[in-house]
Amino acid sequence: MKCLIVEDDPTLSTQIADAMHQGGFACDIAPDGDQGEFLGATESYDVAILDLGLPGMPGIEVLTRWRRSGITMPVLILTARGDWTDKVAGFRAGADDYAVKPFRLDEVVIRAQTLVRRAAGHAQAVIDAGPLRLDTQLGIVTLNGMALKLTAFEKRILAYLIHHQNRVVSRAELSEHLYDSAADRDFKSIEVVIGRLRRKIGDGLIQTRRSEGYVLRTRP
Repeated sequence: MKCLIVEDDPTLSTQIADAMHQGGFACDIAPDGDQGEFLGATESYDVAILDLGLPGMPGIEVLTRWRRSGITMPVLILTARGDWTDKVAGFRAGADDYAVKPFRLDEVVIRAQTLVRRAAGHAQAVIDAGPLRLDTQLGIVTLNGMALKLTAFEKRILAYLIHHQNRVVSRAELSEHLYDSAADRDFKSIEVVIGRLRRKIGDGLIQTRRSEGYVLRTRP
């Protein structure tokens, strides 16, 4: 999954990004509201973590502009302790959840994972996909009850396909949600990893649709 972090404190933004990386996310960081609004409007993200107290464009204005532009990605806002006015304003502007500073980093990761899962239509923390099962909080994928040994990149691709099972996912969509904006997006690398995944989970689950992309087929 891919996350946008809009936070002006460089230490905190790095800490959040490190925690999100461990949770299976590729991350972009914006140090102010103007850059955050631009990235959110021009890149594809599965979730955004947005501080409300930003230099430049305020966080509430960033969120308001995203929603007015039809951007529906889940947004987790960061607020100061006890500032109910900011929380109410954030929800009215279109926020999906909030975390109160100071917070535990694992709390932010779990909240972000929950927002991504719910946005994909999954109510439970564990997502079943035929013989596969993804524990979104522990980051474990099992096949017929046995844990799979996956590289970080294999796990990110398989997790995205599990979230969007039975839907064709184009190579462009996969690349947009697997790499941060500074990385080289290599379709051939994705094809190689898909091939490795097929050997690990069986040939029949991940199907290639010529000129369209891939689909994790878990039902007829």
